[in-house]
Amino acid sequence: MAAVTVLLATTASLPGGAALAAGAAGAAGGAEGYAFADGAARVEGASDTAGAALLQPGATYRSSLARNDTLYYRLELDADSDTYVSVTAVPGSEGEVTAVDGVRVAVRDADGASCSLGSATFGAAHSPRPVTAWGMREIEPGASRCQDAGTYYVAVERVRPEDSPPDDWDLELTTATEPRPRRAGPTEPPGTWDSASPEPLAGQPERRAGGSGFARATAVGQGVWQSDIRPGQTLYYKVPVDWGRQVYASAELGGSDDASGYTTGALRLGLHNPVRGEVDDAAKGYTGRPAAVGLAALPPVAYPNRYASSRQVGALRFAGDYYLVVHLAAQVADDFGDGPFRLTLRVRLRGTAEAGPGYTGEPRPKGVFELSAADRAAAPENGATRDGDAAMRAVAVGGIGTGSLLLAGLAVWTVTARRRAA
Repeated sequence: MAAVTVLLATTASLPGGAALAAGAAGAAGGAEGYAFADGAARVEGASDTAGAALLQPGATYRSSLARNDTLYYRLELDADSDTYVSVTAVPGSEGEVTAVDGVRVAVRDADGASCSLGSATFGAAHSPRPVTAWGMREIEPGASRCQDAGTYYVAVERVRPEDSPPDDWDLELTTATEPRPRRAGPTEPPGTWDSASPEPLAGQPERRAGGSGFARATAVGQGVWQSDIRPGQTLYYKVPVDWGRQVYASAELGGSDDASGYTTGALRLGLHNPVRGEVDDAAKGYTGRPAAVGLAALPPVAYPNRYASSRQVGALRFAGDYYLVVHLAAQVADDFGDGPFRLTLRVRLRGTAEAGPGYTGEPRPKGVFELSAADRAAAPENGATRDGDAAMRAVAVGGIGTGSLLLAGLAVWTVTARRRAA
């Protein structure tokens, strides 16, 4: 049985096998089967800072949040690195949620001074779904607060506990550290950029089932991708975005046979950065006729973006895997049935890749702010289309090899079991 477990883990590590593994892992989650990261350590949030458990840089954790709790976790930070914490709250799929409820994350120093405050809410659709907020401790030129090495705390709570469902919410917490750049660069964000929304990519869609969580996000590059989605479901995709490049995406929902009714904010598309911080989101109502929603045209990924006053621009501060998160409101089922509905995702990358800042140390987790050679092969420059699809053909070959390996492993396990039985 151990051989089968190893083979399933190997399959899940490939983009082509993400959907297979996510289906099994998702059964343990809430909100239509959110797939938590494999091996995430369980940590209990404390009711005050005195008992706060330590979160290690680069690690992923699981926890839970009661309706009226404020939970505390501890960080031990140096005086050189920026530190990011994300919290994904996963409510049960049956609870009633309000538009303004969600999760709030604060990072504070040992004296209680605020370093950052972020929140994420369910939005106008009132549909239970995973929501992700992030917080940070930044080393900033000229800043006087939250700049020293020492103990910091992460506080997590619901945004509107008085209107929140009574059930506990599952939490997935991640931490990441970003070292200083080797050379001091500009501290001014870009003043202008190509802000015109590009024409959505045309072409025949390729089937690519979305993953069930950040850790199981399906890898895609520039192209047109198609999947099925059901009311209440959230799908995750990851797109490698290099320094100097712009990412744009739109999502389209197919029509229903019953085009009578209306669901507010039914189709939601969000973009999250490599540490899961939300960059942008957009939502569109649904009448049973085909509907489309697109993200704003945002600036290229650049280190100085972090100095911008705009939340959206500031989140585009590093290269790496960016996440596209698509949610179809549970209320769609009331007027249009349980589906599935056809989902088409169009992803475009613009611009030419540039050199990064050159960090003085190793980010944690390792490689979180860089792209591999395979990533770059799946993300052509200057808006070129993915003609030839060489990168995805390589993934397909890998998937076939893994499938053969899985069958071989099952055969070995069967023979072993029979021998033991004899």
